[in-house]
Amino acid sequence: MSKDITIRNAKIYKAIAPLKKPISDATHTITEISFLVLRIQLENGIIGESYLLSFQYSPNAIAGALKDAIPHIVGHKTNEMGVVYDKLDDLAEYFGNQGINRWAQAAVNIAMWDAWGKTLNQPVHKILGVHKEKVSIYGSGGWISYSIDELIEEVTGYADRGFKAVKIKVGSPKVETDLERLRLVRDAVGNKVDIMMDANQGMDLPSAMKLATAAKELNINWFEEPVNHQNFQAFELLKTQAGISLAMGEREFDTLPLRELATRNALDIWQPDILRIGGVEKWRESAALAQSFNIPVLPHYYKDYDVPLLCTISNGVGAESFDWVDPLIDNPMVIQNGFAKPHDRPGWGFSFIDDKLTEIKF
Repeated sequence: MSKDITIRNAKIYKAIAPLKKPISDATHTITEISFLVLRIQLENGIIGESYLLSFQYSPNAIAGALKDAIPHIVGHKTNEMGVVYDKLDDLAEYFGNQGINRWAQAAVNIAMWDAWGKTLNQPVHKILGVHKEKVSIYGSGGWISYSIDELIEEVTGYADRGFKAVKIKVGSPKVETDLERLRLVRDAVGNKVDIMMDANQGMDLPSAMKLATAAKELNINWFEEPVNHQNFQAFELLKTQAGISLAMGEREFDTLPLRELATRNALDIWQPDILRIGGVEKWRESAALAQSFNIPVLPHYYKDYDVPLLCTISNGVGAESFDWVDPLIDNPMVIQNGFAKPHDRPGWGFSFIDDKLTEIKF
C-alpha cells in the first residue's frame, strides 16, 4: 500500500462559470467567476482534486504558486498531509507564509485529503468522525451592483428553494441606500427568513455604527466584516455600542484575529476560509479555538468542503451557498429545507467535469 498511495504527478486546470455581467460589493468588482483546479495522481491511479475560487485576480501568481508546489509534493504519500504542509511552509518562508503561498499549500492539502478518502473508499467527514449529519445553509449574494429587481429576484429565489436565511451586501456610498435595500428584502422574504449583511470591510466606523443601529428594527442576524478586519477596536465598539452580532474570518491566514477579537468579546461568528487558513487541519484547529471561546463556526464560501467539515465539529452551525461551481462538477450538493448534507461518495464526493476544464501549461 505504501507505494500505491505515493503522489506520482499533479496538473493544474482552470474552469469558468457563467456570469451575465460584472457584480460588485463595497470593495471589489468581479468580472469573472473562475476556479483553479489541482489534480494529483497517485501511483495506484487515484486522482485527488481540489479547487480555489480565483475570480480574475492575479491568475499568473496563483497558478505559479501551485506550479512551484508540485515538485515538492511528488514522491510523498497522500496521507502525509502534515509532512507536506510543514515542507511547503518552510519553502515559502522567504517570500511569506501567508497570501498566495498559503492558498497553494491549502489546495495541495485538500487534494491529498480527497485522494486519501478515495483510497480508503470513505468520505472525508467519516474518516474524521461524524458529529452531525447535516448543517443549515444560507443563500449568499445580494450584490451592491444589483438593481432592486435583481436583488428581490435573488432573495425570493432562495426562499422559494427552501433556504431559511439570506445574506446581502452593504457598504453603498449612502447608508440610507443600504437600509432601503434591507427593508425591501425583509418585505420580500418576510419574518420566516433570516437576513444577514456583509460590508466586505468597505465601511468606516461611523457609517457602520449608523447602519448597525438603524438596522435593528429589521432584525438583522449579524453584520459581517463591517470595517477593516484588523481594526479590532472598531469591532469592539460596534459590539458594545450598536449591540449587533459580528462575524468575520474569511480574510484570515491564521487565528490571531480570532484570539484578539474573542478576548475583547467582539466576535460572535468565526468564518474561516479553508484556502486562506491553510487546509483541513488548520480549519479544524481554528474551529477548536473558536469553541474554547464558545464561538460558533460558519465558514466562508466553500460549501462542498465546509459542509463535511462542519459535520465533524460540535460548534459548526452553518455554511454559505453560492451556485457558481455547481454547473462545473458532477455531483452538486443537494440543499433541502435550508439544510445540506455531505456528499456520500469517497473523498470530497465530487469532481470537476473534464470538458469544463482547461489545463494550464507553463
